Amino acid sequence: MMKKRYLMAPGPTPVPPNVRLAMAEPLIHHRSPQFSSVFAEVQNGLQYLFQTQNEVLTFAASGTGAMDGAVSNLLSVGDKVLVVRGGKFGERWAEICEAYGLNVENIDLTWGEAVDPDAIAEKLSTKPDIRAIFVQAHETSTGVKHDVKKIGQIVKDFEDTILIVDAISALGVFDVKTDDWHLDVVVSGSQKGLMLPPGLAFVSISPKAWEFADRSDLPKYYFNFLKERKSLVKNQTAFTSPVSLVMGLREVLKMIKAEGLDFYFFRHRLLAKATRAAAKAMGLDTFAKVPSEGVTVFRAPDGIDAQEVVRIVREKYGITIAGGQARLKGKIFRIAHMGYIGPFDIILTVSAVEMALKELGHALELGAGVKAVQEVVLKEWKEL
Repeated sequence: MMKKRYLMAPGPTPVPPNVRLAMAEPLIHHRSPQFSSVFAEVQNGLQYLFQTQNEVLTFAASGTGAMDGAVSNLLSVGDKVLVVRGGKFGERWAEICEAYGLNVENIDLTWGEAVDPDAIAEKLSTKPDIRAIFVQAHETSTGVKHDVKKIGQIVKDFEDTILIVDAISALGVFDVKTDDWHLDVVVSGSQKGLMLPPGLAFVSISPKAWEFADRSDLPKYYFNFLKERKSLVKNQTAFTSPVSLVMGLREVLKMIKAEGLDFYFFRHRLLAKATRAAAKAMGLDTFAKVPSEGVTVFRAPDGIDAQEVVRIVREKYGITIAGGQARLKGKIFRIAHMGYIGPFDIILTVSAVEMALKELGHALELGAGVKAVQEVVLKEWKEL
């Protein structure tokens, strides 16, 4: 039986048709004047999206490549760093730092909770030799949004400490003001709010962080920020550019500029609110204490394996949502509302989840979640 497939997981997310067409155009050479012109346009668009005057480096990699580069390019052997570990990707920061032999101290959180910025302030006041703070703007595995604005206000007063933020699932989803919030390093990737396939990684670097890069003595080769900075002056990348993805990125950035950041963020807030209203109407609890606009994390009802919900929705109804990772596997499932996703995608997905839950024995009235989404959208949706 033919199934129409839908991507509703928090990465990769759907790619708009016009972006797919842009990536299908004939290849141009990555050292040609034509590509340099495109890359200059992309750089301008990335600065608009990151809300920064800083250089934004682009790599052919997943977002984890940018995380790796942020560690190896900005720190030195034996440096002490502080990592916020509140989910799978906070743990990844710690793992990368440990791989490079850094002196790692963790703030361990109960999964589902956001870090208290005052806890970071306290650590810095007692341990001023901490060279870097690592945190997620949005911890995708738990749906939690950390207050990187307040953390930035704290860290800016420490001249020998930088703030490094993973915004892989936050950039383009909710308002992240790189410069105004004093975020020294912001990393991101292409397959979330940027509506592209996986394969591009981005890093915004402040003047303060470039001073760290100048004295970093950790090994680096491909992810070499200083080398990339020199190439950026020529509107090129240091190594072979992912030409087709860059062409798609140019189209995405045009779309975001045309929509405007305010409306782009509003749309994500609205879809998040509608999805959480659906959770309540279906008799489900959400997981994150401070939820992000990028994904809603549902607790599975007692006696129901969340992985079964994910499986039925995917195999029977053709919609890919996400389950839990690590210790949350089987306990939660996640529905994304980031990037090229609109109200009717949420209605469709909630409908499939309702049917899967009904099949697994959860007591709910079919259509209750769908109705909740419709009511929120009808009340609050606005056109450009």
